[in-house]
Amino acid sequence: MVFDGVDEQLEHEPGVETRNRKPMRPNPQAPWELRIEELRVYYEIEEMPEQVVTIVAVGVKDRNRVLIGGKEIKL
Repeated sequence: MVFDGVDEQLEHEPGVETRNRKPMRPNPQAPWELRIEELRVYYEIEEMPEQVVTIVAVGVKDRNRVLIGGKEIKL
């Protein structure tokens, strides 16, 4: 599910805000968030020399909390 969602959502124009992806406020995790059902994929984009998307973390959203590796992360 995560691989399919990442492939579908981030293959073209990963730096464009959509309903399922958005830029984050400054935080220590990553500058972008992708929503795939209850999961959140945090990623960064390197533009040069060619565009590369790096997945930094995958977490589970539970109301106002995000859990990554079983630990609550403040965003």
